[in-house]
Amino acid sequence: MSYDLAVWDGDRPLDDRQAGLTYDELYERYLESDDVVVPPTPHIVAYVEALVARYPDDVDRSVVWASSPVIKEASGPIVYLLMSYGKAEEVSEYAATLAREHGLVCFDPQGECLQP
Repeated sequence: MSYDLAVWDGDRPLDDRQAGLTYDELYERYLESDDVVVPPTPHIVAYVEALVARYPDDVDRSVVWASSPVIKEASGPIVYLLMSYGKAEEVSEYAATLAREHGLVCFDPQGECLQP
C-alpha cells in the first residue's frame, strides 16, 4: 500500500477542483502512456534530486519509497511520488514543503486537494 502525491511545474491552480483537472490532464499526457517517453523538466529533476538527498532511493525497496528510483516516476513537468504508507506523513509533509520551495505545485490525488 502506498500514499501518493503528484508534483508538477506550472502555475498554482486557484482551487482543488482546478488542480484536479490539471492533474488529470498531466497524468494522462505524461504518465499514463508508455508509448512516448518525455524526459523530466529541469525543475522536476532538481526537485527529485533534493527530495532523494533527504530520503534516498533504495533499489531494494526502502521503507520510504514504494517505487524506486523516484526519477523513473517523472515525465515532462510532473513527478508521481509513491511513498510507503508507514512513512507517508513525514515524507509527504517534507515533499509538499520542498515543492513550494522549488516553485512547484503539490497535489494529493487521494484527497483530491492541493497541499499547502
